[in-house]
Amino acid sequence: MARKNLLAGLVAPESTPSPQSASTAYPMRGASKNMIRSLDELAKQADKFLEGEAVVEIDPKLIEGSFVSDRLEDASEQFEELKQAIAERGQDTPVLLRPHPTLSGHYQVVFGHRRVRAARELGRPVRAVIKQLDDKSHVIAQGQENSARANLTFIERALFARRLFDLGYDRNVICSALAANQATVSKMMSVTDRIPADVVERIGPAPSVGRERWVELSLLVGKASNGEKVQALTQDADFAKLESDERFNALFSTLNRSGKAVRKMEMPAAKLLWQPSDKGVSAQISNTGKAFTLAMKAKNASRFGKYLSDNLDRLYAEFMDEMTNEGD
Repeated sequence: MARKNLLAGLVAPESTPSPQSASTAYPMRGASKNMIRSLDELAKQADKFLEGEAVVEIDPKLIEGSFVSDRLEDASEQFEELKQAIAERGQDTPVLLRPHPTLSGHYQVVFGHRRVRAARELGRPVRAVIKQLDDKSHVIAQGQENSARANLTFIERALFARRLFDLGYDRNVICSALAANQATVSKMMSVTDRIPADVVERIGPAPSVGRERWVELSLLVGKASNGEKVQALTQDADFAKLESDERFNALFSTLNRSGKAVRKMEMPAAKLLWQPSDKGVSAQISNTGKAFTLAMKAKNASRFGKYLSDNLDRLYAEFMDEMTNEGD
């Protein structure tokens, strides 16, 4: 018996959303507005890594990728255009490398992976700036440069956040690397919690799909009753032939046959632990995005808690001043 086409009727040309840039996938309000306003500053920060530094030419055979990936591999017209431009006029902007921490005589990409890949495929040396950076500085520079320039899609940013978290980096480092606040990072983490990594890989970067649609899909994929449907569709040979945005829409349509908006559930609490070097206080922090709780124990918990409560007015005033300055 012929195998049923699992994609039939799911991806019609007229129903495919028109492409939009990655920047328009994020609503321009609240914290997102502040984040987008900061991109020019991040671009300047990335420029400072290269400013005044000697540019050298490095054999691409000596260059290894970053220890944390920030992209989903997918056929890209933009990459082909970049490659053609480099072939015609050379590499205008150098990449940032650091000496490889374990391979003598080799280097590791901090940012500029696509330029390195293009040079490698063209068989030409890579124009680069080389700097000594520790792992933390590496991931922050990599994330900020991509936030400012590379137009990573929401899911690529979310996977980058997940990989940093799995490597042991705290939320402050992740927020700095992504130029995102705690609430946004929590949403990213919730999406990658619900959607298995192999499913995300099969969907790809989905350049026209923004944060809220990924959150909706994650709620559908997260239902135990949908597990078999997700695996059957995403492993189908015809699914792989679609463009990335179409793959996302095909899976979403399969799981949301009613066509109704997906009901959003309460975000799971993002639990963090904090302890000073003297271990006089041990704090557990829970943040759902709508509610924030702080529970403390150990010998100084009572006194430190009283200090916080006695200074709430001052701390809140400082917080409001800082928020006002960020909005300027």
